[in-house]
Amino acid sequence: MSRELGPAMSGASSLVKSLEAAGVEVMFGIPGGAILPAYDPIFDSSIRHILVRHEQGAGHAATGYAQATGRTGVCIATSGPGATNLVTPLADAAMDSVPLVAITGQVPSAAIGTDAFQEADIRGVTMPITKHNYLITDPADIPRAIAEAFHIASTGRPGPVLVDIAKDALQAMTNFTYPSKISLAGYKPQVEPEDQAIRDAAALIAQSTKPVLFVGGGVIKAEAHKELMRLAELTGAPVVTTLMARGAFPDSHRLHLGMPGMHGTVAAVTALQKSDLLITLGARFDDRVTGKLSSFAVNAKVIHADIDPAEIGKNRYADVAVIGDLKHIMKALIPAIQNEFKKSHPDLVPWWKQMGSLRATYPVGYTAPENGEIAPQYVIERISDISGPDSIYVAGVGQHQMWASQFVKFEKPRTWLNSGGLGTMGYAVPAAMGAKVGKPDKTVWAIDGDGCFQMTNQELVTCALNNIPIKIAIINNESLGMVRQWQTMFYEGRYSNTSLESKRVPDFVKLADAMGCAGLRCERTEDVDAVIKEAMSINDQPVVVDFRVFKDAMVWPMVAAGTSNDEIMIARGLAPDWDSQEL
Repeated sequence: MSRELGPAMSGASSLVKSLEAAGVEVMFGIPGGAILPAYDPIFDSSIRHILVRHEQGAGHAATGYAQATGRTGVCIATSGPGATNLVTPLADAAMDSVPLVAITGQVPSAAIGTDAFQEADIRGVTMPITKHNYLITDPADIPRAIAEAFHIASTGRPGPVLVDIAKDALQAMTNFTYPSKISLAGYKPQVEPEDQAIRDAAALIAQSTKPVLFVGGGVIKAEAHKELMRLAELTGAPVVTTLMARGAFPDSHRLHLGMPGMHGTVAAVTALQKSDLLITLGARFDDRVTGKLSSFAVNAKVIHADIDPAEIGKNRYADVAVIGDLKHIMKALIPAIQNEFKKSHPDLVPWWKQMGSLRATYPVGYTAPENGEIAPQYVIERISDISGPDSIYVAGVGQHQMWASQFVKFEKPRTWLNSGGLGTMGYAVPAAMGAKVGKPDKTVWAIDGDGCFQMTNQELVTCALNNIPIKIAIINNESLGMVRQWQTMFYEGRYSNTSLESKRVPDFVKLADAMGCAGLRCERTEDVDAVIKEAMSINDQPVVVDFRVFKDAMVWPMVAAGTSNDEIMIARGLAPDWDSQEL
């Protein structure tokens, strides 16, 4: 049967029509020679194109857009250095399971492999850090590749997909036909869990007297927070939410013990360690949560529920593996548990007595600096209280990221964006820009460090010119704070190359003004509230606030890298008083 040909147009027009057919509303990018043919039809497209100042900014903005909205983010760049500047955002999106489609131009197909001007094998470069990628040399393949890219990026375990298109394929004429459906041999993500796995999981839960709901970022990806709430209240088990899952379960809920991991709460870390059953939902047992893997939760059986079968057993053996979409898994698990509870219902009172005591005895807190300087934790605490739980909070990487995860009160999903797996400095400003584009009615705060901010702050120009009024709180401790903390603890205070002198150069207020933003500064604790409220009142331009904080503040609790979670410290050289706890 002959297939009816669509209208004739250039490959570039076919690309733009394909993006429109995929439902793209906005993309972030920069033109250049190899991708330039695509920018002509972009001029007439309904898709909003935001011209960024660096391709890394385009990638992180697309990620922030995707994380805030749940839709697939799109970025576009030219060949060679334009494409390689997307490598960090692609690796970041892969680690944090973010749906992303990156479009790059490539040198003409006849020049591929000749070391042509601005040529880079971006497909080869990104193969380990993308879910899939394409090199297109035939314009007829463009609609199919775009449709498949969006399908792959957004289904199963989300992730980044790159589509590299040769310049001559963009220039050549073709007939546009967008696929009506996608069916890929070998790619059939399992959505519905197996009945036997659900029954086995429910049976284990009904037998457990020390269960923990170990919640990872997959719950947010699956939009399964309501099902999580029903599951938690049904089981009555303590809930811990990883760094990527903050907001999946309300901080204020009586069942919540906080965040586990290297800088998690004592209660959350200990609950995992002492549990007899880890009900693991969309978490991947990464090293920042487990600490020394051989000593992690040694007496616990494991239910591991995830859409990605490659995660099952990768780091920790699973007694019961439940593969599928977490929303579907929890919907099936709830009635199965109810049936098991009719036979026997475990008594969790003794377990809660222990965990409740830990939660009350060791809340996350801080000590105000004796010299009267601003405590960075206080700044973040007050931003959270004043801006509220409906705001979106975006963090860079380092001490300020950990303080934000600890002191912002998270009540709702998709209100916390950060670079969890890759730990990318410079993530916050462009990701906040993307989040604000995706959620224009939300207040978006980027809580950034003075080190992170100086990596990508040029995107504030993009924000100023495109009416994207994000708010930036620079936690200015004049240093690469987390590295400095490690130097304090493990290198005898030998501060090699961690001092940034950011209270001297640059002047962040003047820099903000030069980039078309409002610039504010806060140097006294008593002014913190007033300055935050002033920043909140400015909504017609981006705002940058230079909070000059105490530079020797440290993140506690802490489990040193490579050590057991049992060795958690609540302050330097100070462990919890385990003798007073009945564990």
